[in-house]
Order: sequence, then C-alpha cells, then structure tokens
Amino acid sequence: MSAAHPPRDPAAGDGAASGSHDPAATGGGATRPHDPAPTGGAAGRPHDPAAADRDDTRSRVTLQVNGAPRDLTVDHRATLLDVLREDLGLTGAKKGCDHGQCGACTVLVDGRRANSCLLLAVAQDGAEVITVEGLAAGGELHPVQQAFLDRDAFQCGYCTPGQLCSAVGVFAEAAAGHPSHVTDPARPAGRGPVELTREEIRERLSGNLCRCGAYPNIVAAVEDVIR
Repeated sequence: MSAAHPPRDPAAGDGAASGSHDPAATGGGATRPHDPAPTGGAAGRPHDPAAADRDDTRSRVTLQVNGAPRDLTVDHRATLLDVLREDLGLTGAKKGCDHGQCGACTVLVDGRRANSCLLLAVAQDGAEVITVEGLAAGGELHPVQQAFLDRDAFQCGYCTPGQLCSAVGVFAEAAAGHPSHVTDPARPAGRGPVELTREEIRERLSGNLCRCGAYPNIVAAVEDVIR
C-alpha cells in the first residue's frame, strides 16, 4: 500500500498546491523591485512634444529663381519642374514626357542646362535657376529669343521654352570648351572654345525634341546668334 499523502495546509493557499515557491524560502532573499516602464514609447526614446507638429515629408529651401530669392516649403517628392509650375507660377517650362527624354522642361541650374523633371526640388537648396521667363533682361528679348522669332523657329511653341534654355546652355558649354559627341577627339578638352558648327549645334540640341519638325529653323536661329 502506498504511503498516505500528508494533509494539505490550508494556510499555504493555492500556490502551494500548484508548485509555486517563495523566493525567500529558497535563499533568494528579498524580491527584486519592479522596474519602471520606459517613458518614451516602445523604443524608450524621450517623448518630444513638438514631434506631432513636425512634418517629416517637407523641407524649407531657398532658390534663386530668375534673380530673385524664393523661400519655399517643398514636398520631398516634388520635382523642380513641379515647384516652378505649381508653386511659383512659372509655366514656361513644360511637362512633356516626365522622364527626361524630350527636353521640354529644360532650365538652367547654376548656369548649366538641366531637365527639371528629373531634379528633386529639395536637393536644389541654394541653387540659381533660370527659366525661359528670366532670359529677357531690361525689357529686351535675349538674342536667341529674338532669333527664334526672326527665323520662325517654332510652330505650336510647346517645346520652345526648353529649346531656348538649351540653346543658351549650349553657348556656355561651347565657350568653356566642353566637347560633344561630334567634336574632334584629337582636340584637347577645355583648350579654348569649341566652334559651334551646324553639326555641333544639331548634336548638342538633339536632346530637345520638336514634334512639329521645326529643326531647320531652330538650327538657323542658333547660327544667327553666334555669327
């Protein structure tokens, strides 16, 4: 016959029956104080009362647009083209392909022509931007603008602002000695200006598409300016 179980002590409570133990009884000493919960959320970061008012999707930038400083708060996803057209009302630069393939959005950024549809506005903080609206000075058209009029170098006009800004950029590139794909490879780069022959003009403006096919008059207008 098996030995009888000892009588249960009512003072022990349910814990004794379920195998619970008292740390003091096993030599553990006093129980460890409960650690306070972190005050900064799940990661324990300090709570920032201003965080709720901060928008991490927008930033302040300053652009020099056509000679005037413009302080803007821009969405981090906004392109320079969108900011020029939607925020500043400068609608000369056009959205043609939105992939940098047609050149209709061409503007000058720090003196160099660029496809504004490919540039994030937030990355242009402090840049100098010239659009077609800023080419004329003192109430007079830029020489390339006048040449386009004289040569009737446009039809619908949609691509014309990009063509004009690109042509101005071409003048600066050639004057600085930057070669193109058709420049004589034997010519040392940067050694004096590159002569803008008709072949050079066609190559350098090849990134600006004209769906109306006004290319002959566009090239002729650029030639008029450099003569």
